[in-house]
Amino acid sequence: MTISLSSILILVLNAGVLAGTESSVKGPLSHKDYERYLANLRQSDEVLPQAPNSHPVAAMYNREAVIPPQCYTKTEGKNNPCYVCHQNEIKGRENVMNDGALQIAYSFSDEGLSNHWKNLFEDKRSQVEQISDEEIHQWIDTDNYSALAARLKEVGFKGWIPDLHNLHLGAEAFDKFGFAKDGSHWVAFNYKPMPSTFWPTNGSTDDVMIRLPEVYRQTVDGEYSLDVYRANLSILEANIKGLKSISSLPINEKNIGKDLNQDGEIGEITSIDDISHYVGAAEPYFIDTHLYPEGTEFLHTVRYVGIDENQQITVSKRMKEVRYMKKWRAYQKGVYARQYELESYEKAAGHLPGYQNLGDYGLDNGNGWSIQGFIESHNGELRANTYEENFFCMGCHTSIGSTIDKTFSFARKVDGGIGWSYIDLKKMHDAPNMGEKDGEILTYFQRAGGGDELRSNSEMLERWFNADGSVNKDKVRAAPNLYSLIVPSVERALELNKAYKVIVENQDFIYGRDATVTSPKNVYQTIDNKNSPTLPIESFYSWDIRLDWQAGANRKVVKEKNP
Repeated sequence: MTISLSSILILVLNAGVLAGTESSVKGPLSHKDYERYLANLRQSDEVLPQAPNSHPVAAMYNREAVIPPQCYTKTEGKNNPCYVCHQNEIKGRENVMNDGALQIAYSFSDEGLSNHWKNLFEDKRSQVEQISDEEIHQWIDTDNYSALAARLKEVGFKGWIPDLHNLHLGAEAFDKFGFAKDGSHWVAFNYKPMPSTFWPTNGSTDDVMIRLPEVYRQTVDGEYSLDVYRANLSILEANIKGLKSISSLPINEKNIGKDLNQDGEIGEITSIDDISHYVGAAEPYFIDTHLYPEGTEFLHTVRYVGIDENQQITVSKRMKEVRYMKKWRAYQKGVYARQYELESYEKAAGHLPGYQNLGDYGLDNGNGWSIQGFIESHNGELRANTYEENFFCMGCHTSIGSTIDKTFSFARKVDGGIGWSYIDLKKMHDAPNMGEKDGEILTYFQRAGGGDELRSNSEMLERWFNADGSVNKDKVRAAPNLYSLIVPSVERALELNKAYKVIVENQDFIYGRDATVTSPKNVYQTIDNKNSPTLPIESFYSWDIRLDWQAGANRKVVKEKNP
């Protein structure tokens, strides 16, 4: 049975948990209230943390939690990491946020002028030193995912409950084509992590899985078909990326009844040229470029920087966060355009961002998607996000100009058949973005002036930059794969893991989640929209989130490994 977003809203309203409907609503919390609430989190073992006795918005420490710490970087009139998020409209896409001007000018609300992410300014050295290497190795190698589903069911949690078995094992939970071995229909894909927040060298590893609704996995007779599912995943990928054709996993056209590669025959294929409609039972469903179908789900786990027995960097068993998105309602592009227009009016009127609270289902981003998540409690077990912890995710999945249908990863998947597998940095090269010549990482180094937004990753500066601060282009271009470019040394990985564990113990995620040991130098504590140094117009960059996987070294890889 399919439940609409409007139905959920009715259920939530009836339950009295919609933001602002509780009879015991109180005003804004004081600083002591925040600290008291965090103290409760440091003692609670509950999978559903108790909410403050206040309106959820009034209980927020940071009303502009949608502004991430990276937005407070000191650009010094020359360094621009901002282009990765803030872009103007690309013709044909639903995203018409048109926030490219934020690359070269500050436009913070009064609330946003102060950098609320005070964990950035905390010196954690003494706490990190108290954690031994043995302790952190044991910590990150402990599974905290598998027990979550049962704990949620026990308390009657009504939102999405993790349903992919053995996900803590990473690649072992999937077959060689990325399909979950447990039959849950989740599919992993190999994608290039966004610069630079999700580079392992900056504190986290991650993976992303997609799942299409049941109808996209069925024949016209309503029977499950792997061929139909593979075909629809590929058709979706081509449309999200705006491609006219795409390579695919092996598909038997006989089980679909369509000549998908348009060669005049019905047989086994590894490419699709007819991407104008879905196949099987989903054939009559709406399709358009750069839009996901209604019912699409994404599962994203954020993990520690794992270290295997060979001292290689990998994903850890322990998860920092489990994030989930579902598209409950699909709109045509004109509706999205109107939503962006309304958002601009709200901001111009001085209104702070707000999102419908769906209770156990998370928050509604106003564009058809619900977003919910789980994060570590003080003892390392996963628990549901608090309202503000969930609020943190909303800006990137709602209000920046570079995304495609409010998402990042799928548009960055390695094209076609070879991209259907669990994420593997060693199987990717530094492909350029569409419309550019140099690799994306090399380009980022040059524009951002470092290996992270705050230019605080000294190891990346030592590895890839010259003494004068310029990028060692030849060395970057000679790197054999992404792994060699963006993973940390074992020593740095241990330090990053320890720094994040300190945050877990303190449960003060509302003050920031960045795994810093000492305070970065290139970050503002306060910003003046008019007087803080900005970038000149020549430092503005147009950028496409998609990658040209056929360019450079990847052309050979794609040709040789395509199934």
